[in-house]
Amino acid sequence: MECVLKKFGSYENFEEVTGGSVLPKSQVWAAVRKYLQKEGCVGEVVVRLSDELLSQAVMVVESCRPTLTINLAGARQHWLEGMLRHEIGTHYLRGVNNNLQPWATAEGRKRFGLKPANPTEEGLASLHSVLLRRQPYLWRAALLYYTVYHATSMSFSRLFGHIARFVQDPDVRWEYCLRAKRGQTDTSRPGCFSKDQVYLDGILRILRHRRNIDFKMLTSLGKLETRCRRKRRVPPLM
Repeated sequence: MECVLKKFGSYENFEEVTGGSVLPKSQVWAAVRKYLQKEGCVGEVVVRLSDELLSQAVMVVESCRPTLTINLAGARQHWLEGMLRHEIGTHYLRGVNNNLQPWATAEGRKRFGLKPANPTEEGLASLHSVLLRRQPYLWRAALLYYTVYHATSMSFSRLFGHIARFVQDPDVRWEYCLRAKRGQTDTSRPGCFSKDQVYLDGILRILRHRRNIDFKMLTSLGKLETRCRRKRRVPPLM
């Protein structure tokens, strides 16, 4: 976060320079169709556009169909495909592959002694979202983690003022604080909803072991966590 401020002056400038302009609906639809064709997922995922989503995008299952809702405010020219790689290229495809495995159910995971898919799932998706950017800063994951951390000791209003150093836009700041304070019955008191720390946690775990992870297998075998899929070690004579 400090590196971004030092290089770009503000998050808003970083967003404009590296993310590009916010795309109109017609261009968002065109980019989504192109990506679905590339991944061979045409007709498999329902896509909706929204002006009211709290997150950048969300993938859920509605009426037995995978449904991706995209926040139009965050659909920027150079960032949209990264978001699609996050939601479809990671969450959806790992889910499809997971359903083919004997550990697809909760009972199956228990039988094989598998740990929860997170933080690996969100860490991998977050890396996929920035991997091909020219400036692959992990700003969002870092600020989500930072905001949750300080929410444990601050009220909503104090937290809102505290992160102004990193985000000037009051609407964006409000969204970060709202995410961190979800579920709190009295936001004038310290307290947080800690789920948003999973992104940076997962990213760092993956990067720490990146040389020993078989990433193709990590995706093809479904929702496994990194410790299940380290690269196989073979003696030199073989």
